[in-house]
Amino acid sequence: MADRKPIESWLTDMDGVLIHEGVPIPGADAFIKKLRESGKPFLVLTNNSMYTPRDLHARLSRMGLDVPIENIWTSALATAKFLDDQRPGGSAYVIGEAGLTTALHDIGYILTDHEPDYVVLGETRTYSFEAMTKAVRLILGGARFICTNPDETGPSAEGPLPATGAVAALITQATGRKPYFAGKPNPLMMRTGLNAIGAHSETSAMIGDRMDTDVLAGMEAGMQTFLVLTGLTRPERVEDFPYRPSKIVDSIADLVDRV
Repeated sequence: MADRKPIESWLTDMDGVLIHEGVPIPGADAFIKKLRESGKPFLVLTNNSMYTPRDLHARLSRMGLDVPIENIWTSALATAKFLDDQRPGGSAYVIGEAGLTTALHDIGYILTDHEPDYVVLGETRTYSFEAMTKAVRLILGGARFICTNPDETGPSAEGPLPATGAVAALITQATGRKPYFAGKPNPLMMRTGLNAIGAHSETSAMIGDRMDTDVLAGMEAGMQTFLVLTGLTRPERVEDFPYRPSKIVDSIADLVDRV
């Protein structure tokens, strides 16, 4: 890291880094406050596509974390940006919540179950057999298969929940078609996020709690990477991966003085 350029912009995951099960992680408020005071470009990222940036802004505000709407980047936004680049003004059959449908509406997409260009699968707590059956038939009929993120499980106060990646696997088994995942660890999500704030990878850092999404995506996008131990990845698991973060720290509190 001694050969790296000074960090001029920051990207950080949300769950496991700034908050955990609806509670701010100690140091998160100081980190966000320091970022805002510094004037450095930054983004809070999440692979969860359920919520709009406005929803997440309100949710974080209730926890005492003041993150402007324009500093929130979701896998739904990354998916919409990808589709807008690939096929502007297209159509999609969507399984997901307001975060995803709003992002697609905002780029001018038509949401339909009649010969859509894409089937887009995102996070929801109400996956239905009817919707999955519709998705399978549309994909077999020629629709391209897109997913917001590959996470197989998500966190909750009661324990892990099935997430987008798990449902995608079911649809893949039924159709023989693998989806394109727009969210982490796809570095596309990082690059589109960096472009959104006018930042460059060689002077940016990614903070995350998962080796297989946050650290991998940051590394492949050319950024410095910081792994915090307040989320899913435990210290003893780091050696299980063929790549390493630039630095491992206990929590976001250890990075306040780096801003």
